Amino acid sequence: MGRNSDAKEKLLQVGFDLIWNQSYGAVSVDQICAQAGVNKGSFYHYFPSKADLVVAAYEEDWREKQPELDRIFSPQAPPLERIGRWCDYVQRRQKIRAEKHGHVCGCPYGSLGAELATQDEKIRAKIQELVERNLRYLTSTIADAQREGLLVGVDPRSLATWIYSTTLGFTLHAKIRNNLAVLRELRPAVLSLMGAPAATLG
Repeated sequence: MGRNSDAKEKLLQVGFDLIWNQSYGAVSVDQICAQAGVNKGSFYHYFPSKADLVVAAYEEDWREKQPELDRIFSPQAPPLERIGRWCDYVQRRQKIRAEKHGHVCGCPYGSLGAELATQDEKIRAKIQELVERNLRYLTSTIADAQREGLLVGVDPRSLATWIYSTTLGFTLHAKIRNNLAVLRELRPAVLSLMGAPAATLG
């Protein structure tokens, strides 16, 4: 039972890692199995297809990182500080990936969504769901900032979408240029969207 559970966990971890590092199309089931040390029969025991593995792997990644997001967006912290911490989190996660793989990997949601949104509805729907979860953190934080009088005349959901879209653009730009320095401008860009004084963002 334990070994079976370990096999599934390895497939999830390796599948997510390989696909974020490369692309969905570039990674085969054989490659995932070989790197995970799991036979192909076991793969299809757990996942009917590569797409099913991806959906499960992205959900598992969210489960693992959610506690950190909960800390970042804790209501105990001032709203604009939460936004600043989130910008730092995005940069830190990209830095860790780049150090591991030797190049900037970009956003795992943006990359996979751009590749497959028009080809696989199951994957598109999962990416949309995960993006929506991120947006809920941002929307709630912006609403708190508005209630505290830190932001005026904004629609929290719209501003959250602008901030998230801007972040996707920055991570894509960093990936294309293979340069983490691009992400140093993320905070100033978010500040510009929010119209908040620089000193207030974390």
